[in-house]
Order: sequence, then C-alpha cells, then structure tokens
Amino acid sequence: MILLLIILPLLGAGIAFAVPSNRQRPWLLPLTAIAHLALTAWLLPQGDQWMLGRWLAIDPLSRLFIGLISVLFLLCSLYAPAYLRVRPERDNRVLCGCLLLALAMMSLVTLSHHLGLMWIAMEATTLATAPCVYFNRNPRSLEATWKYLVIGSVGIALALLGSFFLAYSMIQAGSESTLLFDELVEHSHKLSLPWLHAAFVLLLIGYGTKMGLAPMHTWKPDVYGEAPGMVGGLLAGGLTSCAFLCVLRFYHMAHIAHDDEYANRLLIFMGLLSMATAAVFMSRQRDIKRLLAYSSVEHMGMLVFGMGIGGVAATGSLLHVIHNGLCKVGLFLAAANIHRAYGSKTTDQVRGVLHQLPWSGWMMVILFFAITGSPGFGPFVSEYQILSGAFATGQTGYGLAFL
Repeated sequence: MILLLIILPLLGAGIAFAVPSNRQRPWLLPLTAIAHLALTAWLLPQGDQWMLGRWLAIDPLSRLFIGLISVLFLLCSLYAPAYLRVRPERDNRVLCGCLLLALAMMSLVTLSHHLGLMWIAMEATTLATAPCVYFNRNPRSLEATWKYLVIGSVGIALALLGSFFLAYSMIQAGSESTLLFDELVEHSHKLSLPWLHAAFVLLLIGYGTKMGLAPMHTWKPDVYGEAPGMVGGLLAGGLTSCAFLCVLRFYHMAHIAHDDEYANRLLIFMGLLSMATAAVFMSRQRDIKRLLAYSSVEHMGMLVFGMGIGGVAATGSLLHVIHNGLCKVGLFLAAANIHRAYGSKTTDQVRGVLHQLPWSGWMMVILFFAITGSPGFGPFVSEYQILSGAFATGQTGYGLAFL
C-alpha cells in the first residue's frame, strides 16, 4: 500500500497528459490530491511499515513529512481549477501533469530509505517542477527556469558526491559499503570521521541548495517571483521541506557517530547566515513574491539552526516545518490573486487590496503577522521553542544571535 502513495499521482499525471480538454484537466489535481490525502490518513496510523527490501518505509519522520506534503498539495490543487479557468490562453497540460509528477516524487523522497533512491527522487522533483516555473512563457520566467535547473543541478551533484563519500567512509572503517539508511545508521559509530565530515559538508551544501539556504539561495527570488502562485507555494512549503528531510537523515547518522559538535556548528552557522542574508534583502524588497522568497530563506535558516541547537529546539524545528509550510501556501495564493487583480506584484503599485480583494487581502494581512512570528500564531510557538532551546542548553550567544 505504500507504493500507492507514489503510483496514484503518477497515474494522475498520465491521465492529465492524455486528457484533451483544458477545462476538465485541472480538476484532476484536486481529485488526485483528495485520494492521496485519504490514503495517507489511512496508512499513517498503522505504524512503521517497510517494503521492497527496506528501500521504502514509513517511519516517524516519513509520517510527518508525507502528511504535510499531502495537505499542502491539496490546498494548492483546490486553487488550480479557478486559476486555470481565467488563463484560457495557456495550455495547462504540462502544468497539471508536472504538478502531479512533483507530488509523486516528493512522496518518494519522504518514503525513501535508500540513499541513492532518495537522491534520484530529489532530483526528479526539480525536473518535474521546472516546466511549471515556465508556465507564463516570458523572458523572465525562462531565465528563472534555467537558473533553477543550473543551480539545482550543481547542488544535487554535490549531494551525490557527498553520498559517495558517506559510502566510502564505511569502507575506510573496514565495513561493507551500503546505501540503506537503516544499515548506515546501525553502523554509524564505525564510520571514518574525516570522510564523514567531508560527506556532511557536501550533503549540507547540496541539499541546502534545494532548501535555499544562503549563500545557495540565489535561485529562489527569481523562481518564486515568476512561478504561478500555487507553484511557488508548493515549492516554498513542500519541496524545501523534502530537502530538509534529506538533511535530517544525514544528521541522524552524524549523531549516532558521535559527531554532533561538528555537524551542529555547521547547521548553526548556515542557519544564522541564512537569517541574516534574508533580513538584508527583505528590507529593500518591493516585489511581494520575491519578498516571500527571502522569507523562505529566513525560515529555512531557522529550521537548520534549531536542529543544530538540538533538544527542545530540534522539536521546535520539526513543528516549524508545518507552520512555515501552511503559512507560505496561503501567502503565495493570496499574492497570486493580488497579482491577477492589479497586474503587478510590487508594493509601489498595489493599493487598496482590503477593499478590492477582501478575502485575499485579509489572508495576506493575517498570514503576514503569522509568518513574522507574532504572538498567538503557530510560527511564534515554534520559533519561541527554538529560542528557548538555545537558552535552555546554555547557548546564550546563539540565542541572542537568533533574536
């Protein structure tokens, strides 16, 4: 039954490419999303499950991320029919088919327990979403698509090299090489630390590129700025969460290998660098979607910072994955409506949104307070938990830097 989480959206994608009608095709997105979420809700309470020689599995981390991906995709898919109905000049065959392919590949990332399979799935998410970025078919969207592909390919190539280093670290330690996560975790205490250090650096940079951590974030402003709103929401809430899951898998191995100090320093440094970089660029940004892109860079930094602190802060990071994903989808969908209504997404030209688009305007206002960590909203709870974790473990300097 685990395979159905991948097969179902693949079938939906095949049907989407085959259906001739531009008006009927978008409805495949919410129908497939509802079926995927129903299957997810049925499978997750059944506990840990394994198949295909333990290449695929549902474990505690998988349950969190596959559930989040399924919910976020449903929210974006409900927006799709109405959005594509007002874009009759664009053929939506590629967009609908590739969005369903992206759901299949993101599901595969969350369920993969084989290092090579997870790498392939993570690269496939980029290939599936790149045509969606080019949906508007103008010079800016073309430039954004190429930047997305080139930078993402460099990042995933470094992740592949890091995977080789990780496998080689077992050989250097005198163990048989393996790519199954369970076996890697079981033998992590035997790994050669120099090779493990090199592997973790490459893996963090590689999958950190997919997350959009600074300074590998340069693809995000262009891609989020030019992609349709539902695609930007899926990238900011779903794809980046999958990349964070990849980082978590390798961090678990470093923890078992008693190499926490080295990994933690890297995660904290990358987290604070991303937050600082985002703050500098957000202060002058007038494009709403690009502003959300830099916000994503900031929040990805918060996630890895919390994992680097550990303890309560790590729990806060996992909670923040959910809060950030839900807020980002809502913000991108509201920004898409504003863009359609005003023909612009810059704050210099957008005025009177609460009067002209009350639903989208109020959603933007409410989620603005939420994503900036205002008390009373989910992100405040998870960010406060990360901050409390820093002070509780005596890492006051890092806590102050986080503030």
